[in-house]
Amino acid sequence: MEPGASDATAGAPYVEPSIAKKKNSKENKQATLPPSEQTSTMKRLFGFEKEDVSSWHRLVCLLNRPTDPASLGIFRFLFGMLMALDITQERGLSHLDYKYLDGAPVCRFPLFNFLKPLPMDWMFFVYFVMFLGAVGIMLGCFYRLACLMFLSTYWYVFFLDKTAWNNHSYLYGLIGFQLTLMDANRYWSLDGLRNPRKRNAHVPLWNYTLLRTQIFIVYFIAGVKKLDADWVEGYSMKYLAHHWLFDPFKLILPVELVSLMVVHGGGLILDLTAGYLLFFDATRPVAIFFVSYFHCMNSQLFSIGMFAYTMLATSPLFCYPDWPRRFFGRFPEFLWPVLPLISPSPSPSSSCVYPNPPSVSREQEEAHAAARPTTPSFKHKFRAFFTILYITEQLFLPYSHFITQGYNNWTNGLYGYSWDMMVHSRSHQHVKITYRDGVTGDVGYLNPGVFTQSRRWKDHGDMLKQYATCLSENLPRFNISDPEIYFDIWVSINDRFQQRIFDPRIDIVKADWSPFRPNSWLMPLLVDLSPWRTKFEEIEGILDNQTEVVFIADFPGLYLENFVSEDLGNTSVQVLEGQVKVEIVDEKKNYSLQPGEKMQIPAGAYHKVYTVSEGPSCYMYIYVNTTEAELQKNFTKLSELQEKVRNGTETEPLPPELQPLITGLDDQDSDNSVIDPVVRIFLKRQKRMQEVKKRREASVVERFQRFASKKFYSIRRGFLMTAIALRNLAVGLPPLEQLTREVAYANLKEPESEANQDERLKDEVGHGEL
Repeated sequence: MEPGASDATAGAPYVEPSIAKKKNSKENKQATLPPSEQTSTMKRLFGFEKEDVSSWHRLVCLLNRPTDPASLGIFRFLFGMLMALDITQERGLSHLDYKYLDGAPVCRFPLFNFLKPLPMDWMFFVYFVMFLGAVGIMLGCFYRLACLMFLSTYWYVFFLDKTAWNNHSYLYGLIGFQLTLMDANRYWSLDGLRNPRKRNAHVPLWNYTLLRTQIFIVYFIAGVKKLDADWVEGYSMKYLAHHWLFDPFKLILPVELVSLMVVHGGGLILDLTAGYLLFFDATRPVAIFFVSYFHCMNSQLFSIGMFAYTMLATSPLFCYPDWPRRFFGRFPEFLWPVLPLISPSPSPSSSCVYPNPPSVSREQEEAHAAARPTTPSFKHKFRAFFTILYITEQLFLPYSHFITQGYNNWTNGLYGYSWDMMVHSRSHQHVKITYRDGVTGDVGYLNPGVFTQSRRWKDHGDMLKQYATCLSENLPRFNISDPEIYFDIWVSINDRFQQRIFDPRIDIVKADWSPFRPNSWLMPLLVDLSPWRTKFEEIEGILDNQTEVVFIADFPGLYLENFVSEDLGNTSVQVLEGQVKVEIVDEKKNYSLQPGEKMQIPAGAYHKVYTVSEGPSCYMYIYVNTTEAELQKNFTKLSELQEKVRNGTETEPLPPELQPLITGLDDQDSDNSVIDPVVRIFLKRQKRMQEVKKRREASVVERFQRFASKKFYSIRRGFLMTAIALRNLAVGLPPLEQLTREVAYANLKEPESEANQDERLKDEVGHGEL
């Protein structure tokens, strides 16, 4: 129901000592309790007696018990502030005009097909309302209206695009919904300044119960989902161990054990135990330390917006509700006027149920004279019922996938409300979209991702159906009548074989799909082949750095059509299990291969690999990028020559095409035909690597300045584009020249900004940094 003694009004009787006189909250609570309750283990651990849940009446009284509003008010402020920042970042205000292009043929993926985005200027208005709502929540200004403004626009944007769904975005919407029902503006709010009845008034205990239970569910269900064999065996987030954040662990453990024990083992234990450890007084300091460390790491490991900071803001909810009074009470007195309230004690509220107080001192009696005993009314009973209903629903939803079976793929349900965070990682090796003209029979191919800005459709049957329907509506513009659409998508989940996820023989336009029935054209995940992953590691371990390998599994009766680039001059296919037949298309020859057999595949030509065994076949492509290998050899020679020139050991003059090794390469030289192309590529890569090194060796202050500057210009663009859109709605569009200048001004970046290059650098070195 609530953390152990985690609220300033623990126990059935309503007794709350003066905050100004408290030195130690727990000792004061014990001192004010009747002697019969001072030794109650139940009360010390959970904050209430078992009699408090022995009947419906007592449970209603418990959930509506008066509680200090301070901690809830601080959380409200932090949540509103973080959501205001999130709107400009992860919600996409800063690049909204790129996402909602008026008149462009864009395929979208709403939860309900009737949901459509508004015109672009009106979408900016929607985001503006959402932003005002978030700021209103933060300030506690017209609080209920602000919550409704934020909540309605947030869920509209959320339902508008399933491809942007994730667990923490769903959590934001849930917290916004909960805050709408709560009295979170009773502390440190503008509403409290306007209305003395709301200022520093009690809130019912269920306000804290809902939030605490929600966060407990997030942690605990995430831990339960991590009991999946792939996570326990260390396959889900295998790549994370190579991140620089885990370098301290690599001083005492090999990378493999860092991945297994720290990343996977540590993540599992923390998620399973965090909620319980935050619950109890004795373990709470340890829990806050570890969850804070965990979320700070996540903020650097993943692009998750404000999620890590939001979870940090939830941790104090598990502390005593009066912690802000004691915390800010330690500040100098001259700062008290601008800080949250330290005293007096909270005033009574009609939202709470006040029982008959026990015999207390005269001073305490005077302090609470206004808190007259009340009996539960209908609204108190309804709120208690809603609290229980909401918690039950939240416990049920992560396991409700047997109802919405149409959304189940290799993983259950739409990613976003199951708390299965980071349990599954995917890689896509091959995606082919084939269309067939229903009238002429002509066959052609589409670029994967045409008419859409998202890539999430490749893993979800419901989105694939929406995408195929959208393509069938757009292709007639290009003289393709009654098109049939076929998808051949190869995916590896958690380091398994690359295999098909959907049947490539099914026309998805005409395929049947229902949210309540299993997807008939979903191919099964070949889990029986999972033990091969250990063998993969052995095979990869004996290959040199220039040799790559791709592991493929396919179903009987199907084939993989592939093209070997000229750059891959040494490509072979080797069978691991089952039987295959390899057809070289140009040569019109077939070759049968048994397990252990391999053959060379000609470069610059198409080939097909048929699975002819009764069960699935497994094989691997082994290849060397000969062009890249040769380029690396040339780079090594150029580097050695450059070093000799610099140290004076090279006495012969360099030819004109190699002169840039000494003079460098400027913008004017980039198109100079005299310069050797390999030298040009070498110098550009060398320059990029120098910039990477400079960024990595930057001081903390320089990194923070770069980070803050990037965020500033991103937020600046969001606000300026919003102002332009609101002006357009109010007075109409200006002349095109003026609009062009305004957008150019909004697009202004910091001097010497190299945002696009930063992305290339990120690809070059493998991962980004702050």
